[in-house]
Amino acid sequence: MKHFLRLFLTILSLTFFVGCDSSTPKASPSVVEPFKDGDKVELKSVSGAKITLLRKNGGFVIEDDEEKILMFDIFGTFCAPCQEEAPSLMDFQLQNGDNVMLIGLNFFEEVSDEYVVENFAAKYNAYYFISNAAANKRLVETILRDIQYKATLQVPFKVVLKKGVYQNVRDIYTNLPDTKFYIGKVGLDVIQRDIDRIVEK
Repeated sequence: MKHFLRLFLTILSLTFFVGCDSSTPKASPSVVEPFKDGDKVELKSVSGAKITLLRKNGGFVIEDDEEKILMFDIFGTFCAPCQEEAPSLMDFQLQNGDNVMLIGLNFFEEVSDEYVVENFAAKYNAYYFISNAAANKRLVETILRDIQYKATLQVPFKVVLKKGVYQNVRDIYTNLPDTKFYIGKVGLDVIQRDIDRIVEK
């Protein structure tokens, strides 16, 4: 019996080492390849609307409406500041719809579109374009790489683009217009002032 057990353990250990040799692929952190100029990104909102983004000038434009200013709002349905500013963002989109397209990118969570509608859009009057797509991860990581953002991402986080170029916006902490992003809850007056300036440029 002892001999049989020793033989069994030897065979088992050989099987283990053969199965884990150097030719076996090792698990590694996934690296998301950023979008390249000319790439198209098709997004569907949680309410069913569709939009195609085009990678251009190192940023993104709306494929058939390249003059429209894009604002990406990276958020999570669980995030209290995101919930608090959602009604203001809805007002902002209504007031600026001719010049600006606001796109919410749900991030950091895997939930259904129905969940986003019920627990965020309907609850906080956020009926602007909200994407809950798998493409959000690659889109967000491309944006962060584009603006060379090295810190840990905190939501809400917004960027503004005009003709595919990331725009300077007012840093809400220093009140200087020298950054490529808003971080945290931002007053509608700050966003509106920046958008008015960007539209006039």
